[in-house]
Amino acid sequence: MQMFPKNQPSLESIKENSDFCRISDLLRSPCCTILESISDGVFTLDLGKRITFFNEAAERITGFKKEEAIGQFCFDVFRADICQKRCAIDETLCSGKSQTQRSGRIISKTGEEIPISISTAILRDASQRIIGAVEIFRDLSELEALRREVCRGFGMEDIVGRHPTMREIIAFLPDIAESDSSVLIEGPTGSGKELIARTIHQLSPRREKPFVAVNCAALPDTLLESELFGYMRGAFTGANRDKPGRFLLADRGTLFLDEISNTSTLFQADLLRVLQEGEFVPLGGTHTVKVDVRLITASNVPLSKMVQEKSFREDLYYRLNVVRITLPPLNRRKEDIPLLTEHFIRRLNLRRERDVQGVSQEVLDFFFNYPFPGNIRELHNILEFAFITCKGPVIEMKHLPKDLASEGARIPRHLSERELLEMERIRAALESQGFRRPETARALGLSRTTLWRKMKKYGISEENIET
Repeated sequence: MQMFPKNQPSLESIKENSDFCRISDLLRSPCCTILESISDGVFTLDLGKRITFFNEAAERITGFKKEEAIGQFCFDVFRADICQKRCAIDETLCSGKSQTQRSGRIISKTGEEIPISISTAILRDASQRIIGAVEIFRDLSELEALRREVCRGFGMEDIVGRHPTMREIIAFLPDIAESDSSVLIEGPTGSGKELIARTIHQLSPRREKPFVAVNCAALPDTLLESELFGYMRGAFTGANRDKPGRFLLADRGTLFLDEISNTSTLFQADLLRVLQEGEFVPLGGTHTVKVDVRLITASNVPLSKMVQEKSFREDLYYRLNVVRITLPPLNRRKEDIPLLTEHFIRRLNLRRERDVQGVSQEVLDFFFNYPFPGNIRELHNILEFAFITCKGPVIEMKHLPKDLASEGARIPRHLSERELLEMERIRAALESQGFRRPETARALGLSRTTLWRKMKKYGISEENIET
């Protein structure tokens, strides 16, 4: 690991260093204008690995201003994962050979992780004496996002949220992924259950193996059984060949059963048997097939309630409910609406090759007041429709679906965006404190009287928090 010298020279003395001055003189030329105009980040170093030049793109990508960077050690500004063990600059200075298209990641000044490609070269003066090195790096964030879009890959960066519940879920996901336990994801339709399941798979040791998704609500029991377990040739009329089931296709990977609540108790008994024994017999077959599958299930209704109503097997419920994730509806996490809107617009821009900058304040106010019965999926669909009708840089109310715009005219606008955010913050705090008002008031930094007054203002009660 690179260490600081005990007696660091001042910035003024560094700039008086002969190599530093030679590089600065070298860059006072027409080529400097060119370097400032390109989209790739560029910085140069003297032989002491202190930055001598830092272009505008380097400022934009790293978040550090030129004045903050020049004179500093490169590893204090360009905080890349290859700095300590596989430094491209060190390899270039030692071998005299350029490095090209090295992949890596940097941590920006704001703490954001950014994928980049790196190229380096020796820097020489007019007499060909080595006086430093130059590094060129390219931000690959948009390229990586587009690759995930094309390949249907998902990662932590696709889960957007600053609501306390979402922050807890995001923080817990890597631990869930590392285990091999069954996961039950509960939440209303459109709240992002499949995204959570795919992310768990991508973070897990099974990431190189298949992720297979099945919507149980889309198939009757008879078809669902053959779809999951497969069948042998001649098992029924029309079975002209063997067909492997989804369990076998997901071997050593992850099987995601969405809307598991829509299955019959008879099918649930078959599924329980497979989970207990790790093997099954395809329809029409005579031999058992062993599989190694991690199971993730999802439901838009609480399975515990279905167990009480005797419509879901209790033994299967406990088998599935090793780790449970409960996603809140979008109207309970309204502080995430601007983040989700920005996230979807960025992805739609990549997919459609557009440059939409965002939504108008009127649209954002509408989103904050709209109940979003379709949750996150509805928000995405609204923005996808707006990309068709909007030809300019900003999405306005006239670009939203007509039925939605007319619905907006009936939605009361008595709360501002700030008030709506405050209401959601109070609701979240009450939930996290078990609806204990003294503890909630302390957590929010309010007096009990102020908390009571704000709850009354926003119509918050224990009953409407639980619904």
